[in-house]
Amino acid sequence: MTTATAVKTDYEAIIGLETHCQLSTKTKIFSSSSTEFGADPNTNIDPICMGLPGVLPVLNEKVLEYAVKAGLALNCEIAKYSKFDRKQYFYPDLPKNYQISQYDLPIAEHGWLEVELVDGDGNPVRKRIGITRLHMEEDAGKLVHAGSDRLSGSTYSLVDYNRAGIPLVEIVSEPDMRSGQEAAEYAQELRRILRYLGVSDGNMQEGSLRCDVNISVRPVGQKEFGTKVEIKNMNSFNAIQRAIEYEIERQTAAVEAGERIIQETRLWEEGAQRTISMRVKEGSSDYRYFPEPDLAPIEVTNEQLEKWRSELPELPAQKRHRYETELGLSPYDARVLTDDRTVAEYFEAAIASGASAKQAANWIMGDIAAYLNKNKLGINEIALNPEALAELVTLIEDNTISGKIAKDILPELLTKGGSPKAIVERDNLGQISDSGALEQVIDQVIAANPKELEQYRNGKTKLLGFFVGKVLKETGGRADPKLTNQLLAKKLNG
Repeated sequence: MTTATAVKTDYEAIIGLETHCQLSTKTKIFSSSSTEFGADPNTNIDPICMGLPGVLPVLNEKVLEYAVKAGLALNCEIAKYSKFDRKQYFYPDLPKNYQISQYDLPIAEHGWLEVELVDGDGNPVRKRIGITRLHMEEDAGKLVHAGSDRLSGSTYSLVDYNRAGIPLVEIVSEPDMRSGQEAAEYAQELRRILRYLGVSDGNMQEGSLRCDVNISVRPVGQKEFGTKVEIKNMNSFNAIQRAIEYEIERQTAAVEAGERIIQETRLWEEGAQRTISMRVKEGSSDYRYFPEPDLAPIEVTNEQLEKWRSELPELPAQKRHRYETELGLSPYDARVLTDDRTVAEYFEAAIASGASAKQAANWIMGDIAAYLNKNKLGINEIALNPEALAELVTLIEDNTISGKIAKDILPELLTKGGSPKAIVERDNLGQISDSGALEQVIDQVIAANPKELEQYRNGKTKLLGFFVGKVLKETGGRADPKLTNQLLAKKLNG
């Protein structure tokens, strides 16, 4: 009698992200109240964002400009005609009991962005993630629950309406992602693009960027999607990845056990590293959308669209490709340098001033980045300007100074600025490339270390580095390393 071997089913995740991005306008979407973060509760409010009777919203033109620029940067089709709608729901942080949003005619649709992943062999792999839509809307207020981080278990709740009316764009991806890593990379690339545009600071800790994940699992090869679950409350890219990985395991185990997955909203618990049920998910019909009667439809002219398109900067993916193809940098270097627009601009200014791309990249990603991280500074906050960095790199490449001397004078350049060449001349730090002068120092070093000399000549040739270090120390790091190696090898083997 033979028994059939059970065939193991492989599952794949279907993942899409809904991302709310706060736009960096000075005032709210429909009123003149400030968008400043951290103000005292209920101080940045007005009759319009509070929904008092008899008031009318007026669209902030900057919000439309930023939304269109974001849509263009995401390769979307910009609607020539769009409108606002009322999304009805009832919650204490929503003073009007409805949110002004966009429903069936959003400002932008059908776009994509490119992410760069790493395959199993460490090679970069590019993938396009589709963008379903981008629309404008206002934010709600914020509830603060006493005694608990949730309504359940709290003794009372306070509401701060400062965020009510803050301008947002919601960006909805296609369900094109298959892992937590892909989703985290998508969210990071989206933030890079928005920051490059200057339309959002993307600060997750302040709520400027909030991602909700929609995820389901299905057997590999099946066309139909599984039941979708939404995950909220993730405040970092790592949290997005971990929440997705947890949910894939949870849903896969449930499906294999024959349990039914229900469409619901779940919360990510950072401390417990798990998702928990929050509420059964509403459908769009529950919101009873209808066109916003107090706002006229939006029409974007061709002239306005082309003006905003012409103001777009070179975007992160374009910079990465250019750095690799034109400057010969590795994918890793290109990715690090383009992560922040100010760093990329600093790097390009150094190259324009004569620095070689690889050397400038090494200094920016190495010693300069370490200083910035240690002191919590941006690259525009240091005294070393790009022109001075180019001068420092040139001094090394033409053998005026050694790399060690460059590192020695870097702290002064970072804090006080000035010309590297002037500092070298002031402190007599020029590299010693005179063979006669170096031979004198080498003879002294060899004479002072007879034990190491004997070991070297008995076959322990790695001690060459020991002697080079001694010569560099004796000369204060000014000895030409290449010439020192050549002269030492000749002396030690003589």
